[in-house]
Amino acid sequence: MHDSSIKDDKVTLITKEGLEKLKEELVFLKDVKRKEVAERLKEAISYGDLSENAEYEESKNEQAFVEGRILELEEKIKYAKIITGAAKGSVQVQLGATVVIRNLTKRGPDEEYIIVGSTEADPINHKISNVSPVGKALLDKQQGATVEVIAPSGTIKYEIIKVK
Repeated sequence: MHDSSIKDDKVTLITKEGLEKLKEELVFLKDVKRKEVAERLKEAISYGDLSENAEYEESKNEQAFVEGRILELEEKIKYAKIITGAAKGSVQVQLGATVVIRNLTKRGPDEEYIIVGSTEADPINHKISNVSPVGKALLDKQQGATVEVIAPSGTIKYEIIKVK
């Protein structure tokens, strides 16, 4: 169910596994990292003169980063929308789908990617974002289609070999 009062730019498209990772990171930051930073800060304050205390400045910066990341994660989790895999038998590329593509421009080996939301994008592990040039070109296309992607190195043609 989509709440129309929530702006689409706030929605975090994410797989169930990705959401669990965000929740784990949030728990770690709140329960462990916050305490570590607070201890470092207390220790730095005990050194005296705060105006020339590099340890104090570094601890304050780290504290600001941790608190900012906690707020960011809470926001992403609050507006998370789970991506499920493509419907069985679907030949159309959707979020959560695994896609096998062939680079027709470079004639390399077939490559397999999972289309994920930008929060989970990890090209090294074959997870490409739905807003990346390749991900955007593949979305809603059919198995067997050819797509063109404009990259810094020029236009690259891909054929969608299989949608899983």
